[in-house]
Amino acid sequence: MKPFAYLRPGSVAEAVHASAERPGARFLGGGTNLVDLMKLGVETPGVLIDVSRLPLDRVTRTDDGGLRIGATVRNSDLAAHPDVRSDYPALSQALLAGASGQLRNTATTAGNLLQRTRCPYFQDISKPCNKRSPGSGCPAREGAHRDLAVLGHSPECVATNPSDMAVALAALDATVRLYGPEGERTVPVTGFHRLPGDNPDQDTVIRPGELITEVVLPPRPDGAASLYRKARDRASYAFALASVAVSLTVSEGRVAHVSLAFGGLAHRPWRARVAEDVLRGAPAGREAFARAVEAELEAARPLRDNGFKVGLARNLAVGALTELTSPATPAG
Repeated sequence: MKPFAYLRPGSVAEAVHASAERPGARFLGGGTNLVDLMKLGVETPGVLIDVSRLPLDRVTRTDDGGLRIGATVRNSDLAAHPDVRSDYPALSQALLAGASGQLRNTATTAGNLLQRTRCPYFQDISKPCNKRSPGSGCPAREGAHRDLAVLGHSPECVATNPSDMAVALAALDATVRLYGPEGERTVPVTGFHRLPGDNPDQDTVIRPGELITEVVLPPRPDGAASLYRKARDRASYAFALASVAVSLTVSEGRVAHVSLAFGGLAHRPWRARVAEDVLRGAPAGREAFARAVEAELEAARPLRDNGFKVGLARNLAVGALTELTSPATPAG
């Protein structure tokens, strides 16, 4: 690991100012991803700005009944929070599906959103990688890509976003609040992560010096139930081959509200807008669910070894939607 400086600012404004003065600085929360990447030589910041002790560790209700989640709230605390478990169970389930208990006790909300791909070529500095070294190439396209993208990839990059939490937040229409040198702004979670295009080194739309301060969830739609389901190679401590988060309301046998997002399939959580459009007003049954998900996954462009992900994602989504229409499934 290369030498680096360490700062512990006393306020959000001080942290942002310190970052603006030091190009290449990185904010440090739990460090569960950043420190690993520093050990691998993938990240080499000259300065770490420790924001873990800033007053950003609260979960509170908004005036309209939504939820405000501070950037440094630990994943384990958020998963166990009674308001999350009652109103946004998909978020609690997604958090508990990720990492290990020890990591969840350390990892933060903002850090989870900012974690980088687990593509083996990105993590190995002896290999070319457009995400790590723009213009060097993407050997994953012809190499080891079983776990990588089938949606939204480009000739430059086929990496996937590893976050479980972000998939649930995308389905729940969360927004990310940022504070930077130009002041505050809000970005929908669905627009926070980028598709790779020609610039796969840019994971998100964060501007230089900006700090995530909180994530805001809107009020749960009346009568909506939600859940998160994940398929992986082993039962625990593994990243998603495919995952799905769903929020659904059924009225008089028809879909009144639906939001659906996939994980493990693309460079960002994939909000399934096509499927949602097909489902609104449709009969709430397996046939309609299958038709809608098929329409969404027509955009898939699997590579040589990962075509199985399309069928896996289809089965997860249809199963999740069907489960939410079961009489035994409570609202939440």
